[in-house]
Amino acid sequence: MENIAIIGIGSRFPGAKTPEAFWHILRNGIDTITEVPPERWDIDAFYDPEPNTPGKMNTRRGGFINKESQFDSSFFGISPREAEYMDPQQRLLLEVTWEALENGGLIPDRLSGSQTGVFIGIGTSDYNRLVNQNLLKMNAYSLTGTSYCIVANRISYLLNLKGPSLAIDTACSSSL
Repeated sequence: MENIAIIGIGSRFPGAKTPEAFWHILRNGIDTITEVPPERWDIDAFYDPEPNTPGKMNTRRGGFINKESQFDSSFFGISPREAEYMDPQQRLLLEVTWEALENGGLIPDRLSGSQTGVFIGIGTSDYNRLVNQNLLKMNAYSLTGTSYCIVANRISYLLNLKGPSLAIDTACSSSL
């Protein structure tokens, strides 16, 4: 078995944008679960205290990351129109990948052309259902913006990585 070293990390957690902030939350026992923010969705439209009510949820609370819609698409060479059709998971992954490189002191240009692999665990397609429910609004970015396979491939393409590039549907075992 070959040893693996983590040399850089990027993250997003409810109440914490950095690993240090997350450690602070854990160390101090801070509860970051909050009521559903009104800008996310109308909780009154979806809440029912009865757990078996079809189409409803029986909680008003959850763990939410902030500023998921503030994505600098031009930094990653992505047009604003394409970014609009990108699953927030893809946007966040690009951001935390870049942060992990910075955190590890890695220069992206030095990785270019290398046999570096990208392996992503992913497990929800909510955005796909939301964005593609109106077939008349679908465009060239609808499929690439919401397909699991593209999640890892965006990173490989952005950094010109030549190793394996794989997204695996891991359901609940992946926070992405």
